[in-house]
Formats: sequence, C-alpha cells, structure tokens
Amino acid sequence: MKPIQVVRDVKLFDQLRISRYQKAPELGPSILFFSGGSALRQMSRLLKSYTHNSIHLVTPFDSGGSSAKLRRAFRMPAIGDLRSRLISLADESVTGNPEVYRLFTYRFSNTESDQELAHRLTELVRGKDPMIREVPNPMRQLIRTQLGFFLEAKPADFELQGASVGNLILTGGYLNNHKHLDPIIFLFSKLVGVLGTVRAVVNDDLHLAAELEDGCVILGQHRLTGKEVAPLHSPIKRLFLVDNIEHGTPVRSNLRKKNRKLIKQAELICYPPGSFYSSLIAHFLPTGVGAAVAANRSPKVYIPNLGVDPEQIGMTMDQAILSLLEHLRADVGGNCPSRRLLNFVMLDSRRGNYSSLPSPSLMKKLRVRVIDTELVGSSASLYDPKLLTSALLSLC
Repeated sequence: MKPIQVVRDVKLFDQLRISRYQKAPELGPSILFFSGGSALRQMSRLLKSYTHNSIHLVTPFDSGGSSAKLRRAFRMPAIGDLRSRLISLADESVTGNPEVYRLFTYRFSNTESDQELAHRLTELVRGKDPMIREVPNPMRQLIRTQLGFFLEAKPADFELQGASVGNLILTGGYLNNHKHLDPIIFLFSKLVGVLGTVRAVVNDDLHLAAELEDGCVILGQHRLTGKEVAPLHSPIKRLFLVDNIEHGTPVRSNLRKKNRKLIKQAELICYPPGSFYSSLIAHFLPTGVGAAVAANRSPKVYIPNLGVDPEQIGMTMDQAILSLLEHLRADVGGNCPSRRLLNFVMLDSRRGNYSSLPSPSLMKKLRVRVIDTELVGSSASLYDPKLLTSALLSLC
C-alpha cells in the first residue's frame, strides 16, 4: 500500500519566546543588521519593543538627497541613513525625551526664504526658538553647541530648505569632534534614548562605484538605485569604493575594531532586504567584514528582496545568494565554507512577489536551509514588519 503524504502549513513563530522578549526587552537578543536603508524602518520601530540589543551597521556612502548637500559642503560621510535608523530606534514612550525627539525629526520648510530659515537656525542656536526652549537642560545646551558648530561652518550659499534638524545636529557634532562620527552618534543616541546600537560601518568619506558588464563605470550611490536618475542599463559586474564622486580613485577601507567585535558577538546576523548592492553588498567592501562574519558561529539569515530591485538586473535568487557569498569571501578567502557565512534563506513563496526562488540543488550544495514561512501581508511587494520581526526573533 502506497503511504499517504500529509502536507500542512507550519508557522515558524515561537510565541513563548517572543512573549518573553516583549516582557523584558532589555534582555532581548543581539540581532545584527547590515542595512541602513528604508526597508527596515518600520520593522526597527517594532523591534525595539522586543529587544534593546539589536545592532545596526549603516554604510555612510549615500550620495543623494539631503545627504548630498551636506557631503558637498563639508566633505563628510553620509549621515541621513544613520539619523533615520537612530530615530526609528528612539524611545517614543513618555519615559523617553519627546521634546528632543520632536526636534530631531523636524524639517525646515521648503517654502520659506533663505533669510527666514537662517534666522530660525540662529534662534535655535541661541536657545530662543520655541522648539529648543521645550528641551530641558543640560540636553538643550548640548544640542545648541552642536548646532552652533554647524552654523559657524555653514557656507554662505548652503540652502536650508527641507533640511532635517537631526542631520544638522549630527553634522555639527561631526565637525565638533574633529570629523569623527562615533562621538556624535553616541550623544545623539543618548539624547533620544536609542534602544539599540547604531554605528557607521566605517567613518571614511568615501563613495560607491560600480563597473557594469558593458564596461561603463558609475560613480555615486544615487546613480545606482534608479530612484534619482534613470535605472541602470546593464548588470553590475563589480562594486568598489572611491575617494571622489566626480573622478574617483579606487581605495581601501578598514573595519574598525569596535565594529568587528559587534559582528563577532551578535546572536544572529541578518542580511536584510533593501537595494542589493548599495544597501547590502556595500557593507562588505571594507576589509575585515567578511572575516568578522566568518568568525561568528551564530546563525546567518538572508531575506531576499520583494518586487523589482533596479540594481539586480536579470539576477535570479540563486545568483543573488552566490553574489552575497562571493563578496564575503573576497575578504575571508575563497575556501571559507558557506555554512560560516550563510545558514538560512527566509522567504514567503506563497504570498511574496519574487523574480525567482532558490533552487533545491544549490541550497543542498551550499548546505543552506530555506525557511518558507508567512512574512508578507496585504502587499506582495512588502514584508509585514510584525511577521518579519516575529520570524527573526524565533531564530534567536
């Protein structure tokens, strides 16, 4: 008699474990994310309810949007993604600092004149603007000091329309601390009560560059994503770092010891969704990242993109997984076993909109397990933050 095969849906979520984390988030797991993009913004706001120990390494290579104006004016790393992740993880409860939170998330008007906005900035520095007057000392004085450094260094032709006050504070603190990001990120974290750890993967003022398969070389992260300029016309062959966005020379960058320690000690490493090259692979360009990942024996999980990523022209999920491993091995060595770099691919094949799915033969060869579980809500092109958070917490 032929045996009967029983097939049923199984949810990954460990509700008991998740409930424990929610009751004591200060004891929650240290999940490390290689991402600073918008794909994790909502999930980060939810994650802080379950753990105050998540780690977010962010690349400072963005060259578009408001970050571009600051980078041109001050020859500095990009801070927009850092500020965004810091704000996502800020304590928004009544026990936090709501006045500081409101100030740090405020943007100047796009319609006011340069003169009006310059006066507004001066009033903030003087402590006379209503938004800064709401902030109690000594926090008010600390913020005024950072804004004062920005105001003093601001070029006369710098446009403040649409500027994020949080970005101006980070910039002032960067200048105040001899062009070093860590001190002002630490201060910013304390002022808004960040429930986690956010770091720039490196402090260097560098830019992304890509060599396409047709031989063209593209300089600047904003020219890769397809958001501010026309999408790429050819697949990316090679990603590297340059010292200048206009006529850059390839350079090397080194992972700092404190970030190497964070990677090595994380309880779970996540390669999350986002622009494949500029948001994820860019993290692996500094020397030392791949080796730090390989040295960590905790699980590593890749969550592929939903929908269409303009950076992944014609790329199958198999190719994305192999590319991920290739870039990590570029640092640690080509003989590094896959199991030390990647253990799981997490996806939702029933509800998600993927260009392709991983082949069983490749997953068997790499010894990588596919976790196919409920991650997608009403939109097939977006992961549900609650489902994704629950799935990741269940792996810890």
